[in-house]
Amino acid sequence: MMSVILGQVRRVVLTTAAILLFFVLAGATYQGAATALERRQFPHPGRLIDVGGHQLHISCIGQGLPTVVLEAPATGMSAAWGWVQPEVATFTRVCSYDRAGLGWSEAGDRQYDASGVARELHTLLQRAEQAGPYVVAGHGLGAVFAILYAAQFGPEVAGLVLVDPPARDPTLARNPMMRLVNASPWLARTGVLRATRMMSSNASGLPERSAGALGAFLNRPDHLTRAATELSRWDEAVALAAGALIDPSITVMRVEAAGREHAALLTDAGQAAKASDAIRGVVGRVRSRR
Repeated sequence: MMSVILGQVRRVVLTTAAILLFFVLAGATYQGAATALERRQFPHPGRLIDVGGHQLHISCIGQGLPTVVLEAPATGMSAAWGWVQPEVATFTRVCSYDRAGLGWSEAGDRQYDASGVARELHTLLQRAEQAGPYVVAGHGLGAVFAILYAAQFGPEVAGLVLVDPPARDPTLARNPMMRLVNASPWLARTGVLRATRMMSSNASGLPERSAGALGAFLNRPDHLTRAATELSRWDEAVALAAGALIDPSITVMRVEAAGREHAALLTDAGQAAKASDAIRGVVGRVRSRR
């Protein structure tokens, strides 16, 4: 009798394992096919520039000085500025880019270092031949990187626009959003994220092309791995920005737009307009000093 029961248990375990394996393989196949399709559907709109062993993506439109440089929020990329960048391009030159490992940019071999983001951006702007002075606008965690850029390369920076600048959060590790982002690369590989739209739905509300591109990368394990790394070092980055020394001649404007959620995006046109208006104001002040 005992051998019969053990045999039945073994069959149940093996059947369950086979079913799980089937779904994992099916999900991975679905993920791979959809990603290949998206690579053709959403090619990068700008250029890939070598910054020392790896390439970063930068997309610039519009004419005039100062040049506005856009730093995306956590989990975001250049496409997250889908409402803002075209509006800013109506009155000056504006560049969005993807930090290493995000969007169309390569990760490179260097470990993530918040202060190193500014150095890579500086190299990118120089090699892409984008002239200063710059107004650096950052949203959320991007505001931290904007501050760090101004602290390291102050003579090149004429203005800062800090959209929803972040504060320290010692509870972040326990935040359900952080737990999801940490698990998301694995969920992406098995197609679970794509099937449920748990992450990609966050891009809804952006212009169609931007929403499609950002949504695609929010289903990509490489993008999500870097996003999780940036979020896990949130307090470290915020502390660096809090201690940074900014030249008092740099015009600084802070604006509340999408709220203080860690991965908030400017998907609402009205919220995005607040950021665009703030950038317009700082550009006007910089021009009036020339």
